[in-house]
Amino acid sequence: MDYKRRAEEEGYRARSAYKLKQIDEEFGVISQGDTVVDIGAAPGSWMQVATECVGPDGRVIGVDLAPIETLDADADTETLRGDVTEEETKERVEDAVDGEADAVVSDASPDISGEWTLDHARSVHLARNSLDVARRVLAPDGYFVVKVFQGDTTNEFREEVGDAFEDVATYTPDASRDESSEVYVIGLGRVDAPVSEGDVIEAEVVDEGDEGDGIVRVDGYVLFVEDAQEGETVEIRVTELKPRFGFAERAE
Repeated sequence: MDYKRRAEEEGYRARSAYKLKQIDEEFGVISQGDTVVDIGAAPGSWMQVATECVGPDGRVIGVDLAPIETLDADADTETLRGDVTEEETKERVEDAVDGEADAVVSDASPDISGEWTLDHARSVHLARNSLDVARRVLAPDGYFVVKVFQGDTTNEFREEVGDAFEDVATYTPDASRDESSEVYVIGLGRVDAPVSEGDVIEAEVVDEGDEGDGIVRVDGYVLFVEDAQEGETVEIRVTELKPRFGFAERAE
């Protein structure tokens, strides 16, 4: 399919619009009323798709070093000029979100040198900075989509995303060029827990769940502990983390 021609006919600023469309069709990363941050947003094709997905009750914030022309959209939109690898820009994004975002998406590419190793390293560096933004602004259960060029550290980066999300996937949309080495790493269900899987901690069981498990709270995060009773102080090992709660077992 000629996605460039299709984009021109359907009013999208670039063929890349169909990449986000296909990712969203596959994974359902953006919903009505969502707040979405688009990193590397120029010329604005992913913002166009995002505004269609979030509708009039949603917000889309686009970030790029290059200017982004104003969008004709029902959704609330805002654009920021800045380098996402710089702390100042990340703080501006946090201020613009003013709370929590539901999705952080990025189709950002580095300046292409033609030297594969260098371009891959630059791509992963950009992706890591997008992941840093996602860690700061995403709500529990939120989604993350980022492009990387395939190479030696792609799997390592995928594991980093997996540490911050309940599940992680890699996906290549049909709209990607056949000759491109790009792949999209997708984080599904943001986990914002104050503990990590495998951690051993001592805590008081403060309540009992519907299934009879004890409940421990760590900085507001709920852990269900099998065979623990309310009022006990137990040493537990964290076994599984989900966006809004996790599971643990006695460590003794």
